[in-house]
Amino acid sequence: MPPGGLPHGMGWGAPQFGGPGGPGPGGPGGFGGPGRMPPRKKGGAGKILLIVGGLMLLVVVGLVALSASLKDREHSYTSPYPTSSYSPTTGPSEKPSAEPPTSSPTKPVVSVPPRTKPTATRPTAPRSTYKPTKKPKHEPTDLDMVARNRLYKAGVMASVNCRESSARPATVTGASANYANLVKCLNRSWPALIAKGGSRFRPPTVLSFSGYVSTPCGTKSDDGPPFYCSINETIYMNLREDIGNYNANSQNYARVFARMWMLHQFAHEYGHHVQQMTGILRAYYNLRYEAPTQALELQYSRRLELQASCFSDIFIASNKRSYPVSGESLRQWRWLIGNTIDPKRDHGNKANHKYWALKGFNGRGPAACNTFVVSPPRVS
Repeated sequence: MPPGGLPHGMGWGAPQFGGPGGPGPGGPGGFGGPGRMPPRKKGGAGKILLIVGGLMLLVVVGLVALSASLKDREHSYTSPYPTSSYSPTTGPSEKPSAEPPTSSPTKPVVSVPPRTKPTATRPTAPRSTYKPTKKPKHEPTDLDMVARNRLYKAGVMASVNCRESSARPATVTGASANYANLVKCLNRSWPALIAKGGSRFRPPTVLSFSGYVSTPCGTKSDDGPPFYCSINETIYMNLREDIGNYNANSQNYARVFARMWMLHQFAHEYGHHVQQMTGILRAYYNLRYEAPTQALELQYSRRLELQASCFSDIFIASNKRSYPVSGESLRQWRWLIGNTIDPKRDHGNKANHKYWALKGFNGRGPAACNTFVVSPPRVS
């Protein structure tokens, strides 16, 4: 069957006799040869027969024509014009039809009613797949993340009885042993608070370097301080700084200072990892990027860095008895937190660094470290 409809010309109508090319036996011209009719007989009876025959022929032709007309009408009803249906995922589609439409799509198509009573059917239009969605929950803004983070309500940090490594940072091996010991202690100290703050705890990676180190956050030199890279959540500790501080002076107080400095720096960088896990660091990046002035950018940086130091001293205070941080160690710690320098004005001046370090040390919980809600002078 040809596509789009039924075959046409299947014998509708009366056959043509006696004309050239007509069907039937006797050659291409039809019955009796091309163009010839049977000879007529003379007489009245013949005329009567001829008249009756003609009338009968007219009746037959009429009946055949009527039959053809009815068939055509039935055909037009049972093979309707194409109908379109719309699917939300596949778009418009068409069903095959018997005949192409001959009228404008905007005009109604009139068809002959069927001879039998139609069966009622439900509309075939596709059902809507739309389902009303629940109103999305309030998404915290960047300011919410830094100023009203759930971490601030997590409570105080419990001691994990962290003890200082017996190795001394006089060599790479000694410094590495101290880093390994500290990260284990911090990995036990922070998970409970992170969970109470509604975040998932992930231990950071710790790498040490000297010279130049290539990281996802760029290439860094040991001329600078240790740092944290949020892209791969890694703390990079500067071996040259820690080993150099310890070996620079053989006096006891100087070496105690070097050990306290290494402790504070490591816990500070871990503080940035806490900010990363709780969304504070990501929100800070957005706020700093959108800051209209460089002065406001630096203020955001100081808020972030002073908070990391505050987080650092939560850990130190929580484990001050077991580590221990007492006697000369406590004296050197107090000196270093009040004598930091800030040449780029991105970490906070001496007075403010001491203020936030003591806040964390005395408060022993993240609630003491919300640097993002205080006035600018307190983070200058």
